[in-house]
Amino acid sequence: QVQLVESGGGSVQAGGSLRLSCAWIGHWYSAYSMYSMGWFRQAPGKEREGVAAIYTGGDSTYYSDSVKGRFTISRDNAKNTLYLQMNGLKPEDTAMYYCASRTAFHSLGDFTDYNNWGQGTQVTVSS
Repeated sequence: QVQLVESGGGSVQAGGSLRLSCAWIGHWYSAYSMYSMGWFRQAPGKEREGVAAIYTGGDSTYYSDSVKGRFTISRDNAKNTLYLQMNGLKPEDTAMYYCASRTAFHSLGDFTDYNNWGQGTQVTVSS
C-alpha cells in the first residue's frame, strides 16, 4: 500500500497562506491503483470534513463550499506529491489536515471510501 506523508502545516495569521504537501511513497503499481486523492480536515470536537479532491489521472477537482475560491488542490505525478495551496486563511480553517487516497470509483464530491491516510499536519490560524 502507498504511504502518504503530509508536511507544510504551521501557524499563520488570518489572511495568510500555507501550502500543504503530501508525498506518496510505495511501489509504482500501488501508486498507479489510486483513483483519486483528497484533503480532509478535523477540528477538535468536530467531524472530519472533506475539503478538496482530485483525480490521479486527470485535472478535474472538487472543493467544499467552505474552501472554494481560497484553496487549490493540485498534484505533481513526477514528484509523487499532492498539494493544497491555502490562501485567505481564516481562524475557522484551524484543524488537523490529512491527505488520503482511494482505489474505489467515486465522483470527486463523494468523500467516502478513502482507505489510505497520512498522519496529518496541523494548521493553526490566529485572528
